[in-house]
Amino acid sequence: MSDQETTHFGFEQVARDQKANKVADVFHSVAGKYDLMNDLMSMGIHRLWKRFTIEMSGVRQGHKVLDIAGGTGDLAAKFSRLVGPEGQVILSDINASMLEVGRGRMVDRGIISNVEYAQANAECLPFPDNYFDCITIAFGLRNVTDKNKALASMHRILKPGGRLLVLEFSKPVAPGLAPIYDAYSFKLLPKLGKLFAGDSDSYQYLAESIRMHPDQKTLKEMMEQAGFSRCDFHNLTGGIVALHRGFKI
Repeated sequence: MSDQETTHFGFEQVARDQKANKVADVFHSVAGKYDLMNDLMSMGIHRLWKRFTIEMSGVRQGHKVLDIAGGTGDLAAKFSRLVGPEGQVILSDINASMLEVGRGRMVDRGIISNVEYAQANAECLPFPDNYFDCITIAFGLRNVTDKNKALASMHRILKPGGRLLVLEFSKPVAPGLAPIYDAYSFKLLPKLGKLFAGDSDSYQYLAESIRMHPDQKTLKEMMEQAGFSRCDFHNLTGGIVALHRGFKI
């Protein structure tokens, strides 16, 4: 197969039309333990990364917010409080298992009035043009097969003046951090996955998928090519994670 017919699934090359199903299998496997593993993998720091994302969102009363790859609803729960009864939050995920866990978490938190749910592919989002004030995607873009197509889809449905926030694992920039991070990702992370989730292969894939994701500068350029303006990024935890931001003019 040619490069145009294949894409990466971690370090493995697979047919482009197979990647979505293979990613789905990973998240079907880890859905029930997703919150626990997030805490273990990041030592709880993912909560600070998400808090910073909320602070950078500019979301306020009455806004419409889409959280893509929203998983278990960490961001959507906070947005629900910010937009209030006149606002709207849509928790979206391509994976039915993750979406079901997210819905259950939201109900457990008593959040039922202004949150809706949509199983949707980021590459072809089923929403009207110029609809959302803010779109977020946290730790999901690296799993998308065609990232350029997904960014263009996000740009289409964002209102003029609205903003996109992409929170994703990135490339460490702090001196000496990269080899430590590699050792942790490829030696310890699969062992944690096996111990706590009974699944080392999925966490091996997650570590590999991070390495295949575009670096900070490349993702910024991709956002600009998709039509976003005033794009910037903030390195968090030495660049292990970066928050990218772009606006629709």
